Amino acid sequence: MAIDLCNKSPGALAEGAQGAWEEAVPAEAAPVNLDALSADQRDALNFSYRTTLPAMDPRFVAGDPAAWASDFGYALNKVAVRLDNRTNQELRDAALNHPDAAMREQALFEYADRDLPDAIELLGQAVLHDPNREVRWDALWAIEKLGGAHAVTTLSKFAKDADPEIAEWSHLFRSELQTGDPAFDGRGGKFTPGRTFDETIYLLIHCDLYVRLDDSNQHWGKISLAPQGLARIYGQAHACPNVATRERQLVIAKTIDGLHADGSPHCDNYLFRGFTDRTRRDRGNFFFESLVPRTFFKSGRADDPSEGTRQANIGFARYGTWHLDPKFQIHDEAAIRYVRGRFQGWGHINLARVAGRSMEEILQPGNGVLSTLHDPEIGHMTNAFILGTFKGKLNDWDGDGVIDMNSRDVYSTVDGEIDMNQDGVADQPGLTCCDHTSLLP
Repeated sequence: MAIDLCNKSPGALAEGAQGAWEEAVPAEAAPVNLDALSADQRDALNFSYRTTLPAMDPRFVAGDPAAWASDFGYALNKVAVRLDNRTNQELRDAALNHPDAAMREQALFEYADRDLPDAIELLGQAVLHDPNREVRWDALWAIEKLGGAHAVTTLSKFAKDADPEIAEWSHLFRSELQTGDPAFDGRGGKFTPGRTFDETIYLLIHCDLYVRLDDSNQHWGKISLAPQGLARIYGQAHACPNVATRERQLVIAKTIDGLHADGSPHCDNYLFRGFTDRTRRDRGNFFFESLVPRTFFKSGRADDPSEGTRQANIGFARYGTWHLDPKFQIHDEAAIRYVRGRFQGWGHINLARVAGRSMEEILQPGNGVLSTLHDPEIGHMTNAFILGTFKGKLNDWDGDGVIDMNSRDVYSTVDGEIDMNQDGVADQPGLTCCDHTSLLP
């Protein structure tokens, strides 16, 4: 969230700070005049303006403060201390030179979160030179989060990148900044029949993790988790909708690599249910919630029962918009080409495990667990507020020039149960997360 607040104060938005868009955006970027936007696009952008700018100074908007000044994450962001205490120069060095792609990306997002004046320049270097394509497209996302004319100019530089996914992400992010809506390239799509899910959408997730440091509620810590770092700790997520049920439910299937000694993925599936608004044929606005049974590990690390466990029900919320592409058809319906939104939930961070540790030591598989405030035994252990944003689009994963709709391996039934052989039948009815007791020696 905090990256999204950077560079958006009235002072930063003043003409002298960024200049006019027409001057900053090159002709080839095709700057979009506000008058050229549709009524829906103008309404959405005006709403975004009214809800973002007042976070910096409420005098710039009229109306009920309950509508725009009740964001808990923003309140925490103003007071939380950074748990990543590296210097700015150390972050720059790590962003460009660290051997671990996830750590390079983590340094990039931390640098951007600090709202440093050369953040977009550093992110652009990473997009240009990093050998890891996920670092490249996640850096593009961070550029969009910072926003402004400089961001549009930088994104435009990669519109003809040799990697079609980088080119499309840059085009999509630039379009969002200019119009509020995504835009896509002209590649065709491929649907694989016989799979459990009609679509398996790889999600990019960025979050701010706010940790309560003591019981006084006066001391808070913060970690801004980049997508690959978050995936390493909590699992790489895929949104898995089926056309027939996508307006009321979907599965978020997660896998954590490096947690099981035998090398198998740790599977953690969440069945979400909710409402979707379909008053527009080209998209769906949704609010979904999940409530799933989980083994809570008091150690603060998944699959580590050394300090005891507790069976609890864990809740999570996600809300946003999915965009359809009529060129991609599944069961005579347009496929979801792109999804974006926000999420929030609760977690447990073992402060003794992370205190004084480097980011390399903190960003370890399973080193943080989701939690709940409602359980009588472990509710008091909930000390982390998790919120952030997610984006996901269909990609070409095998490099054949055709976008894959449902080729990703996800180990879940339509109801979120574990299904390791992906035959659509639960390995053990009712089991939605790997059973750690089956992995004990």
